[in-house]
Amino acid sequence: MIDKIGRIAWGITGAGDLLNETLEAMKGLKEAYRGSVEIEVYLSKAGEQVLRFYKLGDELRECFDQVQVERDANTPFITGRLQLGRFDFLLLAPATSNTVAKIAHGISDTMLTNSAIQALKAHIPVYVMPVDYREGTVVTLLPNGKELELRVRKEDAENVRKISGMDGLTTFEKPEAIREIFEAVFGAP
Repeated sequence: MIDKIGRIAWGITGAGDLLNETLEAMKGLKEAYRGSVEIEVYLSKAGEQVLRFYKLGDELRECFDQVQVERDANTPFITGRLQLGRFDFLLLAPATSNTVAKIAHGISDTMLTNSAIQALKAHIPVYVMPVDYREGTVVTLLPNGKELELRVRKEDAENVRKISGMDGLTTFEKPEAIREIFEAVFGAP
């Protein structure tokens, strides 16, 4: 009997907050689920820039074999593969407030927002980790290790609440929750 290999599409947007922690979580899950789950990585144009800024691009490419960068809203064409059920779910982590706002308002003009909206239409689960999860102040680390205090606006938190109410879309706050998602979908490693 041949067991089904799990497949996920992991989208990285232009958020620097929690980027390193998300990469570490995904590397651990790749190892834990070796041979049973394949992870394909899709970078928005801004995601590629931020990975370079944080000096994480080489590490990502060393750890994950399949890394593709957005050329336009349909290239690479992951929406078709999502709609055909070739992935068990789409993971957007970390997700910028821009990405969240676009999904909240049905704007699909980037590869990752288009993928999220089309996945939802095809009943493929979408998991999103917004960096602007709740209104208030957050402290993030810059690439040089210094801390930066940022204000999460009421409007950004409202967009998170809006997408949290969408059928088929689940939001979460911290990279540690990704393990729970994997275990819920694929079982314990």
